[in-house]
Amino acid sequence: MKSRLIAALLAAMSLACGAPAQAEIKVGITVSATGNGSPLGQPQKNTVPLLPATIAGEKVSYIALDDATDPTQATKNVRKLTMEDKVDVLIGSSITPNTVPIMGIALETRTPLLALTPHDLEGERMAWTFCFPQHIALMAKAIAEHAASQGYKAMGVFAQSDPYGDVYLREITKYGEPLGLKVVGVERFNRNDTSATPQALKLMGAKPDAVLIVGGAGAGSMAHLALTDRGYKGQIYQTHGAANRDALRLGGKAMEGAIFVAGPVLAWNQLPDNYPSKKAATEYVRRYEEMYGPNSMAPQGAHMWDAVQVLAQAVPVALKKARPGTAEFRQALRDAIEAERNVLVAHGTINYSPTDHFGHDARARVLLRVENGAFKLLAGK
Repeated sequence: MKSRLIAALLAAMSLACGAPAQAEIKVGITVSATGNGSPLGQPQKNTVPLLPATIAGEKVSYIALDDATDPTQATKNVRKLTMEDKVDVLIGSSITPNTVPIMGIALETRTPLLALTPHDLEGERMAWTFCFPQHIALMAKAIAEHAASQGYKAMGVFAQSDPYGDVYLREITKYGEPLGLKVVGVERFNRNDTSATPQALKLMGAKPDAVLIVGGAGAGSMAHLALTDRGYKGQIYQTHGAANRDALRLGGKAMEGAIFVAGPVLAWNQLPDNYPSKKAATEYVRRYEEMYGPNSMAPQGAHMWDAVQVLAQAVPVALKKARPGTAEFRQALRDAIEAERNVLVAHGTINYSPTDHFGHDARARVLLRVENGAFKLLAGK
């Protein structure tokens, strides 16, 4: 009797040890929920509770950390997420200076990074990073084409002193010059500056027909006010890094007439019904504003949402090859994301490839003019 009991217990233990553990997909997140990047990071943090608790029948654990708009803290967060928490995928960060170093960690640890800023690197350095904000070249081209169509010949660039500002300057020059639009003056400011009056006066001295401000909502509004307070009357353009309601609140009446390039989610209720991403954009806005109130949505939060929509498409494919928590699963996940085609997300339609880890086309951008304190879709844009 005793021997039979021992045999039964051993058999049960054997079955228990041989049974596959319940998989848990770990998603590591770092965003700038505080600090001067918070107009971007706070809506991203707010989006986390809206994300799915399961994907393909597997539990998803979201480990969300605040990097306080500090590149050093962003790096520490991602080291913790990859080395201690052993996450399967990374999402972040909210500003370009924070994202650039964690792109290196993603490559080093071979962990897919779903980036929330639009910084592009060459070759293998981009192999494990997929970006959700639209490529700067795509957005700069729209600004250059619109400015040229209005007959502007001289463009001033008022940009943050960081990689985001550097790339926008390069791209507006690249696309503007063939259209007869020349950059006649460049001035820079820092993300945490509270005034840029000397730079604004110097830029105005170059007599630009239009000025492109390159910055986030806070710094971009500060630069905008520096120009308008000094009496600049030309057309002012702003980038998708500043395109949210915080910019309108901070800039106030000075923002009237400004033109922003942005993702279509910011004009979700103005899009025609046959716009490919309207349904996806409407779903995100509806869920966000049910939780946080009317007119609370910011497009930067939609990048977080879009990242997980793409992840949800890739997970079932990766699960056929490996289980979460393994290097093999991270590799399979990376490969599955890179192969995704025609994924409708809040910001457009994504088609990744081995040579394109942004995946957006012209359907992922719109031009918006500020009218009566609100964003209005430009007809045909």
